[in-house]
Amino acid sequence: MEFNKNLIFILFFIFILSCSKKEQEVTTLKEKNLETQMIEVYNQAMQELERGDVIYAGKKFSEAELLYPQSVWAPRAVLMSAYGYFTQGYYSDAINDLERFLVKYKNHPNTDYAYYLLALSHYDQIVDEKKDMKEIIQAKKYFELIIKEYPNTEYANDSNFKLELIVEIMASKEMYLARYYIEREKWIPAINRFKNIVNNYDNTIYIEEALHRLVELHYRLGLVSEAKKYASLLGYNYKSSQWYESSYKILNKDYEKKKITPKSEKESILKKFKKLFR
Repeated sequence: MEFNKNLIFILFFIFILSCSKKEQEVTTLKEKNLETQMIEVYNQAMQELERGDVIYAGKKFSEAELLYPQSVWAPRAVLMSAYGYFTQGYYSDAINDLERFLVKYKNHPNTDYAYYLLALSHYDQIVDEKKDMKEIIQAKKYFELIIKEYPNTEYANDSNFKLELIVEIMASKEMYLARYYIEREKWIPAINRFKNIVNNYDNTIYIEEALHRLVELHYRLGLVSEAKKYASLLGYNYKSSQWYESSYKILNKDYEKKKITPKSEKESILKKFKKLFR
């Protein structure tokens, strides 16, 4: 009797193992089948992308990802979908794909590329610095992130260049607003905008004019010592600038008289000039 019990137990154990192996084989076959289907759909999406139909390609890439999310092809499908949308100017769709990629596939080897494409998707929407501050700020944020987190990549090099352009755009926005306030004789808001350029955008092309305008506006308000302070700063850094010359004129009313060439000097110059033709 005891022998029969042991035999039954052994047979049952063998049966369980057999079933387990079969289940593993079925699961493996199922996974292989899913991956095969996914690759087929992925290739179809690539063909549509090459034809230029990015909308249909995006749908096929999404289908490929859903078929087998655990596959290495799934994150590739999301990136290719985003790239397709980006190339045709569907920036919102590209941004949605990229933001989802960065959440769903953290620490992926192509994370640096995803951030770069995300930055470009915002950057390429900048048309008018007077209106597109949201896109400017978002692009700046992601370019700075790339430079900080992925400094030794090719994306960091281009991000540095793009960031310089963005800073110029932001400075031009400040300059636009400052001029707007000057036209309406709102001196204090204008001063604040020019100060912002001096404090935050001192490496841009707008710094010289901003310093001059601060001289001009402070002098107008009777704050001569403040005007002289900004004139000194302008003169120290940009003495050969036309803006420094304009500031100098404001603080030195006899400037034009000093510039007049004495009559005797004029005559000597004319004589030298005539001698050239003798």
